[in-house]
Amino acid sequence: MLINLLYTLAGFVMLIWGADRFSAGAGAVARLLGVPPVVIGLTVVAFATSAPEVMVSISAARDGLTGMAVGNALGSNIANIGLVLGASAVLRPISHEISVTLRSELPVLFAVSIGAGALLLDGSLDFMDGIILLIALALFLYWVSRTGQRLQPGDPVIAEAVQELPPSMAPWRAGGALLIGFAVLLIGAELLVDGAESLARAFGVSDLVIGLTVIAVGTSLPELAVSVVSALRGEAGIAIGNVIGSNVFNLLAVIGAAGIAGPGELDTSVIRQHYPVMLLFTVALLRLTYNPFGKPGIGRAMGLILLAGFVLYQIWLLSDAL
Repeated sequence: MLINLLYTLAGFVMLIWGADRFSAGAGAVARLLGVPPVVIGLTVVAFATSAPEVMVSISAARDGLTGMAVGNALGSNIANIGLVLGASAVLRPISHEISVTLRSELPVLFAVSIGAGALLLDGSLDFMDGIILLIALALFLYWVSRTGQRLQPGDPVIAEAVQELPPSMAPWRAGGALLIGFAVLLIGAELLVDGAESLARAFGVSDLVIGLTVIAVGTSLPELAVSVVSALRGEAGIAIGNVIGSNVFNLLAVIGAAGIAGPGELDTSVIRQHYPVMLLFTVALLRLTYNPFGKPGIGRAMGLILLAGFVLYQIWLLSDAL
């Protein structure tokens, strides 16, 4: 039991450190190749920060743990909204006055959520599902990069994207950071999946539940740290942008990669219970722009509701599984 717990903790640590190095290397390489800074911040860095979830998904799917891979994606989306954004709103209410770019990304996230759910309705994640999701990811990245290039000077998204850029590096340092980060991500994902699978067997819970709880929360901790700091600084746009981008990548890249790496059948509870919960949290996120019952935005009361909903969901998952 102890060795499995150590494997799991070591996997988390390596994923977080590896993602930081991988993101820094990828951003620096893109900068050396002449990619505009705002495009790097909106695409390259955003994709790199989702690398832990993607690597865990691939590792789990290759081991036949398709439920863990899908649970990681759905659970991370729930954690990003309920835990990350809920905590940020409690610290500092999030105004409805967010950038036009972020407002346009919210309907895209909702559409992606519906589309991903439709692909899982047959109770399985197959190779073609993975292809469709990865094609959608490519289209999303293209749309975001084109949108970023058309932003007017002074748009807050530009400042936020540039703020997240890693520092400039010499070519050899950038390449080294990229390769080392990728290698550490690979090892960390393997350790985490092996440890989490053994813990699931020890406690008699499914790999799906482990993906929805332990792995989902663990891989969302970096977003929580960044969003809390941003909220305290009054930079709500960074917190919102992180959540929207991460959730889109989770549905398209994480589930898509799992479909390619290891297609498999899914537990019926994925569509009947857990996907609807994720969709409900996503609808709550739309309050930032659309709220027919009052002023848009997420205040402290709504933040507390999101946090409470997340905690209750975790309690329900574990009590139902044990």
